Amino acid sequence: MRRVATFLFLAFLPLLAHAASTAPDPTASLKRFFSEVHSYQARFNQVVLDESLNIIQESSGTLWIERPDKFRWDYDLPFKQQIVADGTRIWVYDPELKQVTVRPLTGGLGDTPAMLLAGKGKLDASFTVKSIGEQGKLAWAQLIPKRKDGGFEDIRIGFEQGRLRMLEMVDGFGQTTRVTLQAPKENRKIDAAKFSFTPPKGVDVVGE
Repeated sequence: MRRVATFLFLAFLPLLAHAASTAPDPTASLKRFFSEVHSYQARFNQVVLDESLNIIQESSGTLWIERPDKFRWDYDLPFKQQIVADGTRIWVYDPELKQVTVRPLTGGLGDTPAMLLAGKGKLDASFTVKSIGEQGKLAWAQLIPKRKDGGFEDIRIGFEQGRLRMLEMVDGFGQTTRVTLQAPKENRKIDAAKFSFTPPKGVDVVGE
């Protein structure tokens, strides 16, 4: 019986080795996302964790991205907010405050998940990129910013079977912003109106 079990184990070794060799490398998945994915949309859950990994803020909504430099993040919970980048400016609309903040796209939101995912993907110029292995179903790539004056010190991007599923960004205070993506769609046509914003009547516009 032991010989049979040993034989079966040895017979399966080539299959296991093949499965391991065909698992997408996270750095290759990262490069594919920035070079081949020109539009992207998904539901998201976003949490901010303190140094002890306690949740201090939680939100959710829907995002749309179109390269280069166009994105829209619609927050549904815990309160509504819209962040729209039209390629030249960033609009942040808070319906509860009846206020819109507008800024130039360059430096408007700094090193945020929105800016990173909608960027042009010149990763090697801005980051040191390496694979940091698998955890659960996700294979992780790490990006260490080469600039020391950015908003985040450590960025980790998780892929499941080569598809983007999670983004973690650690700032200089030890807080982690974690974005989990659900029902993603790549390279689907997105209505241009998604990336256009006109301030509603009666709201205050700051920064224009």
